[in-house]
Amino acid sequence: MDVRTYLCRVARRLSDSTLSDFTDAAAHTRLLPGKRRQFMDMMGLGELPPAEERTPPAVTVTGVLEREGYRIEKLYYEALPRFYLTANLYVPAGITDPVPGVLYVCGHAQHQKFHYQGHPRRFAPLGFVCLIVETVQLGEVAGFHHGCYNKGWWQWYSRGYTSAGIELLGGMRGLDLLQARPEVDGSRLGVTGISGGGASSWWIAAGDERIKVSAPCCGTATLASHITDKTIDGHCDCMWWINSRQWDLPDVGGLIAPRPLMIASADRDGIFTIEAIREVHARLAKLYEMLGVPQNIALVETPGPHSYHERSRTGIFSWFAKHLQGRDIPPTEIGDIDGLPDGPETVEALQVYVGEPPADNRLPRIQDELIPLAAPPGIAKPEDVARKRSEVVSALREHTFGAFPKQECNLDTRVEFEFADNGTRGYRFTYVPEEGWRLSGRLLVRAEQGEAGACALILRSPREERLTAEGLAGQLGRWPVKAILEPRGTGDTGYDEQQQWHLRRAAAWCGMTLASMRVYDVLRGLQAVRTLAEIKPDEITLVAREEMCAVALYAALLDGHVAGLTLVDPPATQDGPSEPNGRGPAIEMLNCLRYTDLPHIAGLLWPAKIAIVGECPDTYEWAREMYARLGAPGEFPAAATLDEV
Repeated sequence: MDVRTYLCRVARRLSDSTLSDFTDAAAHTRLLPGKRRQFMDMMGLGELPPAEERTPPAVTVTGVLEREGYRIEKLYYEALPRFYLTANLYVPAGITDPVPGVLYVCGHAQHQKFHYQGHPRRFAPLGFVCLIVETVQLGEVAGFHHGCYNKGWWQWYSRGYTSAGIELLGGMRGLDLLQARPEVDGSRLGVTGISGGGASSWWIAAGDERIKVSAPCCGTATLASHITDKTIDGHCDCMWWINSRQWDLPDVGGLIAPRPLMIASADRDGIFTIEAIREVHARLAKLYEMLGVPQNIALVETPGPHSYHERSRTGIFSWFAKHLQGRDIPPTEIGDIDGLPDGPETVEALQVYVGEPPADNRLPRIQDELIPLAAPPGIAKPEDVARKRSEVVSALREHTFGAFPKQECNLDTRVEFEFADNGTRGYRFTYVPEEGWRLSGRLLVRAEQGEAGACALILRSPREERLTAEGLAGQLGRWPVKAILEPRGTGDTGYDEQQQWHLRRAAAWCGMTLASMRVYDVLRGLQAVRTLAEIKPDEITLVAREEMCAVALYAALLDGHVAGLTLVDPPATQDGPSEPNGRGPAIEMLNCLRYTDLPHIAGLLWPAKIAIVGECPDTYEWAREMYARLGAPGEFPAAATLDEV
């Protein structure tokens, strides 16, 4: 098997198992609170206080446009301290009693409030207060949606950060703003938008129960479609969450049910296939039927490419009138938006900021500040190591390595052929880490070795030159037994490096990463080599270079029985960018930086011997000092070459 085929199979399996926990209406009611907490955690917002404990955001109105039948307030609000979002608020004229509020979340247009103005301009005459909010990527204060997509910020996955989460946060705080307005009935709120705003409509409705009706447009598809059809390649990072629980979009929809949900989509959308849209709808329709409200879910298909259509716009207006106002107005009678997207208001007329935006706005750097990262653990004595190691391993197994198979398959370790040459004997062996994969290894033993001995287990690296691992083995002369292991994406299962950008994103959307897959392969490889007669199972040292040092560190931590590690030029941290084109080292692992980092793991492996060959990054100084403080039997030597280890 190859890595892409594997990811397609995983995605299809996850799409097929979506909503499986909701076996009946009672299970849905019972599981919903916990599922919503999991969703918020995957969005990076697990620590966000509930709505009833939040104060409304600080709002600054910079101007008002009086128009016939409504007014437009130009404002910005503080979603977090010093994190400002720009918006326009459309308020119907002549309001005497509070009316429903609609949150309109924008897609990826350059001038968002301008481009989508027709929608709030139609909602207002229909009797809704409508807040149209710009994304953190575009609009008046541009931030960043495209971290992994084209910036090389693959550390977002390690941080547990997704731009989907920041849009969810901005939307929820927009609801706080609406709920605080005297013109708005806070018990009747809805959300809608297209494209990126269509996706955000899913997130906001799922994360916030104050939303009573939602209508995502052109933002719907299955995980299987995104991976198999490769539509993921055209998607912004805001289109998916940090999928540590291995959900699909219907699972998100399960958090919206039984509230009214209309899915509107085009039938020739190049990034959301109509077949996938129908699948999402069909799966959710079964849930809504089980909950006794089949009338609360609808699908509107429109002809053409990724865009609105008169049918989707009027369908949404009619849907909101029915479920937020109690007015049953057919789409054919409710009226469409008036005019084209480029009018009647100009970009300048709708602009919020007069002069410069707030100088202290965190928006351009929010991706670096939203998620708290783990500090070096406090360790004063040897018993602290075991306690902290247990805590970190437990968190990692749940939030980073949750995609590991729940049941281990038969390793089926085989000796494929034997060889002898120039004082060395050995054999090629294979093992099965999980169903569908058979990985390779090589065992090298001194010809005169007559009994089991200590083993240096070398991890082959992606993209390495032929015989590089064998060259490392040749430098480990003091070891009586050496073995080479080929985790996925190396050796026989290697792939063209130009595929790696796609594979890194596809793996993350499936709830894993290339590095975490390799950690599992090494864990299973350790089990396999411990059964080989030539190896002392409790005297194995992992040997890795460059990016595979990250794999070796995590594998040793999770395994708990590795005697030592020899790391050649290890990465300093997982909190750093790599190549925008996806090539080069791929050391990201979902959420890991919330709980640990590579130098922390090195310290938590005490008393295993940790040898760093080549340049030792300054970040490992904490681990070196900890080893020195705790003393024997732990060792943390540095060496210029492998021969010195």
